[in-house]
Amino acid sequence: MTTQLSPKRLRLRGVLSNGVTIVSLLCLILYALYARVEAGALSVSSFNDLVNNAIPLAIAAAGGTLIILLRGFDLSVAGVLSLVNVVLAAYPLPGPWGALASLVLALGIGALVGLCNGLLVAYGGFQSIAVTLAMMILTRGLALVVLDAPGGSVSDWISGTLTDTLWGFIPTSGLFAIAVAVLWAIFRRTDTGVALYAVGKDETAAALSGINVKKTRCVAFTLAGMLYGLAGFMLSAQTASGNPNAGDSLLLLTFASIALGGTAFTGGQGGLYGSMIGAGALMLLQKVLFSSGVQSFYIGLFQGLVMIAAVIFMSLMTRLASRSR
Repeated sequence: MTTQLSPKRLRLRGVLSNGVTIVSLLCLILYALYARVEAGALSVSSFNDLVNNAIPLAIAAAGGTLIILLRGFDLSVAGVLSLVNVVLAAYPLPGPWGALASLVLALGIGALVGLCNGLLVAYGGFQSIAVTLAMMILTRGLALVVLDAPGGSVSDWISGTLTDTLWGFIPTSGLFAIAVAVLWAIFRRTDTGVALYAVGKDETAAALSGINVKKTRCVAFTLAGMLYGLAGFMLSAQTASGNPNAGDSLLLLTFASIALGGTAFTGGQGGLYGSMIGAGALMLLQKVLFSSGVQSFYIGLFQGLVMIAAVIFMSLMTRLASRSR
């Protein structure tokens, strides 16, 4: 016997099974806790600092989400972040035009790495985790060639202007995240965006319906690489210097943000919004723990526990929602 639920309960289950809703609520809770334990948490400077810390991870998670939606795995994110960071620190270009050239260079590095990944995975038939692991090792090696130790200096315009505020209260770095979100809203409605979900849900059915699966994979990896390049650009603005291991600390956090945002690692379900907000939640959790006096080596433990709890809750609500259909 099937139990019929009222429209109100169905709507409630639909909301709770949405990863963006869950992680947004988590962000609000964590921000309230942060405001409680840190006196200046609600100030403009504190909020700007939080956004600056979260943006590189948020954009990196956005790129990783494209590959997870295809039921793939991309480890090259750490290498691209590191390579872009050391290139911008070793060869700083002054002024706004220099910053624009640096941005194009960062996007180009990411696109090239992503294209190589896409060609090998889509047309070469190799496993994504093997290809991207090799590419991560390669790009980290190149980063060491460019800068064999922490040092260098990112352009003052990049490190100063892009981490400052507009009109005294709008974080400049946040505009890059907004741009990514807007572009995703447009891309998702294109044929390639629709194909991305179709391939992730059922590759065979997608191919039978006329979708070019190989092209879709290659485009997704290339776009993901460009987002990694942008994340490296924003990371460089935040650190103001180069480090050949700059991206290592964000590797696991990238996948944690994706999982926290409700994107299914089985492919075809989720999106960039949840992953980007998930990155904000992880940064907020770090702030709360630091302000509470928790020692740094416990932070990873707490982040893992929060992520596991969120994923379990998301899974339960998704099952409930599917049963009610």
